[in-house]
Amino acid sequence: MRAFIAIELPREIKDSLAKLQWQLKSSGADVKWVEPSNIHLTLKFLGEIDDKIQDKAGRALEESTKDKTAFNMRLAALGAFPKLKSPRVIWVGIDQGDNEAKAIAKELEQNLEKIGIPKEDRPFSSHITIGRTRSPQNREKLVENLTTLADKFSQENLEFKVTGITLFKSTLTPGGPIYQALKETPLKTT
Repeated sequence: MRAFIAIELPREIKDSLAKLQWQLKSSGADVKWVEPSNIHLTLKFLGEIDDKIQDKAGRALEESTKDKTAFNMRLAALGAFPKLKSPRVIWVGIDQGDNEAKAIAKELEQNLEKIGIPKEDRPFSSHITIGRTRSPQNREKLVENLTTLADKFSQENLEFKVTGITLFKSTLTPGGPIYQALKETPLKTT
């Protein structure tokens, strides 16, 4: 099964991101938009794993979060990889909560490597993917919309409390991926 570990987003945050996607869609660009119900912040993509590794990954998740406290996260930026002028991945970044997410991702990397899941080549970057371009169709208009909306987006106050980290199963279907929570590990509350 395909699996990943992520921070689940509350419904109201997903609704705000769906609105942002709708505004960007007016560009007519050829973008595969992430289904709003599937939007999350990935901490670690595990790839194809079996049941035995799933159990070990669940224990690695528990180990990585056992001393971690719930924290606030705020969405604060709109951008694209590799850069705004040539977007391939359209993302929303965070400011508040970035250090906490990075600390959990780092521990996950270390604990998952011990069970045979390779470390990432690139350093972890806290971001939420909302779309991926499929072709250069209407790219200029998309870049224009991204630039305009980036300024407005940074003014929004999209904040929520991260209270747990979840191990998900991802089943690929012709209609898009279906995510199923396999294990949620709560963070300590003060």
